[in-house]
Amino acid sequence: MKRLVTALVLVPIVVYVAVWAHPLVFIGVTALIAALCFHEYARLSAAHDFPIAFWPGLAAGIAVVTLPAVDPALLLIPVFLGFGLALRTRDMARVLPQAASLALGLLYCFVPWRCAVALRGIAPFWLVFTLAVNWIGDGAAFYFGSRFGRRKLAPRISPGKSWEGTVASVVFSCLFGLGFLWHFAPELPVWEVVLLAALTNIAGQLGDLCESALKRGGGLKDSGTLLPGHGGWLDRVDSSLFSLPVVYLWLFRNRLL
Repeated sequence: MKRLVTALVLVPIVVYVAVWAHPLVFIGVTALIAALCFHEYARLSAAHDFPIAFWPGLAAGIAVVTLPAVDPALLLIPVFLGFGLALRTRDMARVLPQAASLALGLLYCFVPWRCAVALRGIAPFWLVFTLAVNWIGDGAAFYFGSRFGRRKLAPRISPGKSWEGTVASVVFSCLFGLGFLWHFAPELPVWEVVLLAALTNIAGQLGDLCESALKRGGGLKDSGTLLPGHGGWLDRVDSSLFSLPVVYLWLFRNRLL
């Protein structure tokens, strides 16, 4: 019940911010969510015994999300920053894992939200499409998986997920994509809509599994406690962190950028 109530409160707020909020409000909310994700990622990293330099990393990540223009070469900064800060350790065997952990956290928690800013700049409906594909897919996977799931998808990572739920997630995401983009982007051919919705959904499910693996590896049940019934922000947006770059790159490669 808590999960449902939280979703019913969050979804209208997210849609409003994504579509109608002032650009500065949208960027501010996006940066805040990214910062919360990074805070929870730092907790996960520490649980793996690889604590990261949170505040320098947060400053760099916020810059990635909020700067008016980001050259792709600047995305190397997280790598350089991670290495530089890891040099403070006395144990040289920890330089690589600590540097890699910080760089991964910056790329994982902030670059997808930069993609969200870019998608809204193209057209808000692309951002809503990307987020909603995951919402619809998650709901279908939960419903069909709990009732018809027999074959485990990844029992070592997430015992509750099944192949039946995974397939239902893809199918319903494609059906949603057809209806949604038929209205907002009727010029797109059906095959492209189906393929894009399927790739977006699959990327989101992979993101969910990857975040589950991080939690399981660190011995944690949830990434945080801020969202009743969901855990933390990473638990709620783990799918979007993988699907936002997919839609952005699809548009960049095939269509609009």
